[in-house]
Amino acid sequence: MEQTLSIIKPDAVKKGVIGKIIDRFESNNLRIAAIKKIQLTQCDAQSFYAIHKDRPFFKDLVEFMISGPVVVMVLEGQNAVAKNRELMGATNPKEAATGTIRADFADSIDANAVHGSDSLENAKNEIAFFFGTREIC
Repeated sequence: MEQTLSIIKPDAVKKGVIGKIIDRFESNNLRIAAIKKIQLTQCDAQSFYAIHKDRPFFKDLVEFMISGPVVVMVLEGQNAVAKNRELMGATNPKEAATGTIRADFADSIDANAVHGSDSLENAKNEIAFFFGTREIC
């Protein structure tokens, strides 16, 4: 069983579509092994997205991610990383397939509703960033 990290971003939380997004995961055999709603600090967002620190969009990404609460989850299931990425759709919602989370709930490439780990290795690191071992069951 694989695990992956999912974040419902501030734009989707503000729209009140948390339940609809969670239903997509659960309806597609991804079990929620851990979940919490948190407000990221600037330090949190900078640390989590440090891989992008030299990119021109980094400052805007950090500002967006601290603009409101987020919901972080550990999703578990067969091929969880790939399944989550398939459900999310393309980063740019205009390019996302019909029926994907981003096609249905995202406004722009920046406010794109969700984040998901892009590999098993990154999933392990991202999960550890937000959750202690005792929080995941």
